[in-house]
Amino acid sequence: MTSHAASDTAALTGRSLRHILRSPDTIITTAIMPVGLMLLFVFVFGGAIDTGSGVGAGGYIDYLLPGILLITIASGISYTAYRLFLDMQGGIVERFQSMPIARSSVLWAHVLTSLVANLVSLVLVVGVALLMGFRSGAGALAWLAVAGVLVLFILALTWIAVIPGLTAKTVDGASAFSYPLIFLPFLSSAFVPTDSMPGPVRWFAENQPVTSIVNSIRALLAQQPVGAELWIALAWCLGILVVAALAATAIYRRKVG
Repeated sequence: MTSHAASDTAALTGRSLRHILRSPDTIITTAIMPVGLMLLFVFVFGGAIDTGSGVGAGGYIDYLLPGILLITIASGISYTAYRLFLDMQGGIVERFQSMPIARSSVLWAHVLTSLVANLVSLVLVVGVALLMGFRSGAGALAWLAVAGVLVLFILALTWIAVIPGLTAKTVDGASAFSYPLIFLPFLSSAFVPTDSMPGPVRWFAENQPVTSIVNSIRALLAQQPVGAELWIALAWCLGILVVAALAATAIYRRKVG
């Protein structure tokens, strides 16, 4: 990204962030559902769920949190599609194209806004988890690794969100795509070990991206060996990110070209 494009992206990102600051309920709403799920699973189901690691209801939050973080991100990226859809339908994007700004800065501004908003939501969820008893002895490097995986996951899903934001015909269509993504952690190791699932469901759970990402984050926070799971998680995130970004960019150029 050239300095001209970077400055344009920074200006447009500032515009999007100001919209969020004027309506902080976007971030709060994003965090409410994951927090509600944490409360439900820890205090209602936690005592009956056997994770195979000997933890009871009090320690289930440690097992649960990585999956809740991914659900938080999946919930938040729907707003990216929503905001981009409004810009496209309202003619703001066309107005930007008539100005001497880098064409790529429009998409990157939405992507970076999504990154900032989702990171704030993640901090809120982790804060609530700490109040609920979550504890980790992980060091700074492990936490940085967790943050890196989450950032890649945010970027990958955000670029997916850009596609319906550009192509949807209605507001509902722009945001509805996120529902399957929110549901995906339930078919993974996020809430229970995959070996407790029936055959076909277990196969799907063990071979979809959320499981490797959840297992990697859980191992890092628990100071356990990560093994090949981390590389699989990174490969999933980077692969989705590259494919989604290329597809979204091609659609955008066709839309505004």
